[in-house]
Order: sequence, then structure tokens, then C-alpha cells
Amino acid sequence: MHNKSPLIAHVIYRLDVGGLENGLVNIINGLPEGQYRHVIICLADFTDFHKKIKPDVELIALHKKPGNDLGMYWRLFKIFRRLRPDILHTRNLAALEAQLPAWLAGVKHRVHGLHGWDTSADNAVNSRHLKLYKLMDYLVQLYVPLSDELELFLIDQVSVKHPKSHKICNGVDTERFRPSAFPASTILPEGFLPAGGVLIGTVGRLETVKNQLLLVEGFANLITSFPEFKQRARLVLVGDGSMRSAIEQRVKEAGIEELVWMTGSRNDVPELMTVMDVFVLPSKAEGISNTILEAMATGLPVIATDVGGNAQLVVDAETGFIIQSDSVPELTDRLMKYLDDDALLKKHALAGRQRAEQAFSLQHMVNEYQSVYDGLLVN
Repeated sequence: MHNKSPLIAHVIYRLDVGGLENGLVNIINGLPEGQYRHVIICLADFTDFHKKIKPDVELIALHKKPGNDLGMYWRLFKIFRRLRPDILHTRNLAALEAQLPAWLAGVKHRVHGLHGWDTSADNAVNSRHLKLYKLMDYLVQLYVPLSDELELFLIDQVSVKHPKSHKICNGVDTERFRPSAFPASTILPEGFLPAGGVLIGTVGRLETVKNQLLLVEGFANLITSFPEFKQRARLVLVGDGSMRSAIEQRVKEAGIEELVWMTGSRNDVPELMTVMDVFVLPSKAEGISNTILEAMATGLPVIATDVGGNAQLVVDAETGFIIQSDSVPELTDRLMKYLDDDALLKKHALAGRQRAEQAFSLQHMVNEYQSVYDGLLVN
């Protein structure tokens, strides 16, 4: 470890599987060796996900108590005084208040990243949260929003001046996520996908905000409206969460149990994506979705709801389709288009892969963050 290199303290709520956390790991692992040192401070705790980070990164868990844990601010202050980081980088609303103890502890350069709304589309415009953003704006030197929507929130509602915001889109590892002839027979349940079948899939936490119920409804509606697709169409939901039983119940009620595979949490998402034919992201809210980028890089056409930065990633009727949030008829129609027209499916798939390579490479994202960090230290 190069002890003279500048130290960046990354503060997040919890280090677990997720888009924000994945982006953080990619940045730390992707920055040139020895140029920066890193410490990750988790307000709650961390899971085995930390094993993806290179080994010389210190991890600190503060085990924050539910609600207002005032002692956490004192613990943060002491950590910042001990570590003396050159740069603080907090991410999302849950970590925003760490800006205050960092400022009090004399941390000179302070960045805040907006990766999306923490729970729902209304979360960021909640009046209490908006007041917090306006208060902390005096301490934040630079914002890094991941989407146009998040940047507009900063400018229009928090009244952040434009030079203080530097938008950086997520990047995707186009080597790890790429089209390949991974044999479906080794990863799918035996007999699940018939010869010539079309596998519709999604990946994400089974939580209300991810809205997998919309996909189940759209798929069920497709099978009901066009019974001929029952022989070919299959649905796979990758992930786990608090909505699992509600989704299972809806699948059962719709009578499509034999057509749906719920995988639970998986460590082989790249392989699972290669056996899909169409990817759907039915979320109620998003920032810049890593999962969409991964699906595009895998060479999948993407149907996504018109929330967050989804329309920045998916070019409607070119790399997939953008639909209104909660529109079962629209989702059914777009799924039918792909099932009816294999040439269209392949055309959108190829265009999505090309777009991922050209506009959303991992290296491009890492270079952007490096320029932000380098620029702060010059001032």
C-alpha cells in the first residue's frame, strides 16, 4: 500500500448486493493501483459482498441503531479525526448527514453522490428530506448525480448551481456481461424452456419499488390474451426479498406456475442473463440502473418503465421499449412484439450491445471519477 497516496473515505448505508454498492466496488477496483487509498464506512454493516473489493481496503461498520442514532455522529467524527481522509464521498440520502461530522473533523474535500431515491419516487421530494439537502448544501463541495432526473432535482429543488454538479453515468463491465452460448440446459430447471422457447427475465430485489408484480401481470395477460404463447413463453425472476410470497401467490392465482421460475438470490447473474431472450425492468423508481446496462451488454432487448434514468439508457424502439410505469397493456403489447417478430428482437439486442460498449463502458466511468477526485485535490 502507498501510504502517501490520498485517502478517500466512502460512506454508504450498508455494503450489500445492489447497484450503488456494485458501482462503488467497480470504481475502487478500477482506479489505477496506488493512486488512491480507500476506506468504506458503512453506517449499518457489510456482508460477504465486500469480498469483491481488493484486499487493501479498510471496512468499518458503525451498526447504526434504527431511527435517530445521535451517537453515530460522534463515532463518525472520531473516525474522520483518526483517518484524516483527503476526500469524503457520501452516497444517497442515508449517508448525506455524514457531511457534517466530516466538515467538523476538518475533511477538506467533500463529495455527495446521488444514485437514486432510497425507497420510492417520492422519497427525494419529501419536505423534510429536501430541507436536509438544502442544509447540507453548505457543506457539499461537489455533487455527482447519476442521471438527468437526479441532476434536475439538485438544480430545480435544492437550488444547486450547475458547476457544483458533475453527472456521471454508471458503467458496465462489457467483458463480464456479454453475449455467449452458455448452455441453457445446465442452468435452467430440466424441461423448463421448450425448444424454440422465448425466455423473458428480470433481475432485482423482490421489493415493492422494483415492482416485479407488473411483470407477472403483463406475462399472465400475454398468456391469457394469446394462448398460443403458452407453448413458447417462459418467465424467470432472479432475486429475493420481502415481496417474494406476494409474487408467488399472484403467479399461483394466474395459473402460470409451470411457466415461471423464481430463482431466489444467485451468484451467477451473468450466466443467467445469457440464457434470457428479453429483459424487463418494471421498477416504480430507479437512478441509473446497472441491471439495464448489464442486460444491454449481454445483448438483450430491454423493456423498461419510464422512471428515473431508464429512458437515458434504453432507446425506445431501437434497443428496446420504454413503457409507462404500471401499464400492463403496454407491457403485454411489447412482449407480444418480440414473440411475434424474432428479427426485431435480434435487431434490438444487437443495438443494445453496441450502445453499452460505446456509451457505458466501465473504463469510461472510472476515468470520470478519477477526473473528479484529481480535480478536487488540485484546488
